[in-house]
Amino acid sequence: MFLDSFQEVDQWMLFLSRNGVREFHLVNTNQRYELPSYVFSCLELRALTLDNCLFKPPLKFDGFFKLENLNLRDINFVASSVRTHINLPKLKSLTLTSCTNLCNFNIKATKLQILRVLFCPGAMLLRLLMHSQRILWVTVFIKSAIQDIVQVERINLTRILSNLPTVSIFNGCFLKLLIAERIPKWLPHPVNSLKRLNFFDLNFGDLDQLQGALCLLRNSPNLEKLRIDNVQRYDTRVDFKPLLRFVSFQEPQLNDSDAGPVLTYLESPDGLDQTLNLLKIVEIENIEGSRPELHFIKLLLAHSPSLEKFTIQPCGTSLSNQVFNIAFRKKEERFNIAKDVMQFPRVSQKVEMIFLDPEP
Repeated sequence: MFLDSFQEVDQWMLFLSRNGVREFHLVNTNQRYELPSYVFSCLELRALTLDNCLFKPPLKFDGFFKLENLNLRDINFVASSVRTHINLPKLKSLTLTSCTNLCNFNIKATKLQILRVLFCPGAMLLRLLMHSQRILWVTVFIKSAIQDIVQVERINLTRILSNLPTVSIFNGCFLKLLIAERIPKWLPHPVNSLKRLNFFDLNFGDLDQLQGALCLLRNSPNLEKLRIDNVQRYDTRVDFKPLLRFVSFQEPQLNDSDAGPVLTYLESPDGLDQTLNLLKIVEIENIEGSRPELHFIKLLLAHSPSLEKFTIQPCGTSLSNQVFNIAFRKKEERFNIAKDVMQFPRVSQKVEMIFLDPEP
């Protein structure tokens, strides 16, 4: 939507509010649009998508009682004199991307199954993990641990981790946050429900991120699949629905010469001192063949007796790499990665090692 005025939009919104609209998608490329009050009277809504809006519900607004899918991007949640409570009793999927002032709202969604919180400073919505018993999938990306720790300081992260759902996806900055919050080596309760764990932007040269990742691994006794996509550059405006392809603005990986503390930790008894009995599948993409990366792979192979398939894909000449002038590994260097990995001892005798060519 690109208009000089929002008058026509207001008229359409009024018309829809009077005619029982069930699905509404507003993509706004103008200045931020303040939703008129009658939008909050659309109580027949099942699906709602809003982009670049001011979200300021009336004081008497209780919630959308039939809403099942809510997708909000670049939304500013305007604070009122009291904290606003929003009841979404039938909500199954909630996605929030680059939203601000989320801490001004309490969202109650007891039937929530999918939660995505992407680059939202007000990560207080992580409380939904403690109050929604049906969550199956959670994705949390934050911009920096330093920025977001202020917003989550009143959240019991240990309790949240103990309630992770079946599928969980985190980026490296969230893992760094775990260490900043002094998450213990062993959680009070194991994360028994977690079966699939995805790490995006895991910087193997960052000791805090690596410690956060290993904390989740050692506390997930039923983990069956681990995926690590070491993409280093992404854009928060991409479509996160697939959650598989994006580029990031994180700092580059440390060189091996700077990785002393990481290697010391990985080689210590505290590196990975827990057998991953049920881990069957590991996928690691976009690795550079650094010593921390290879040692991490070595640890997984040595502690996963049920491992069936281990897939490795080195960095390639993707579009994002071309844009950011990243040096590409030569073919013989990629061969050296495979040669090193094949020499690592494996506790599983049936594991199939798969080495993929870099993506073009």
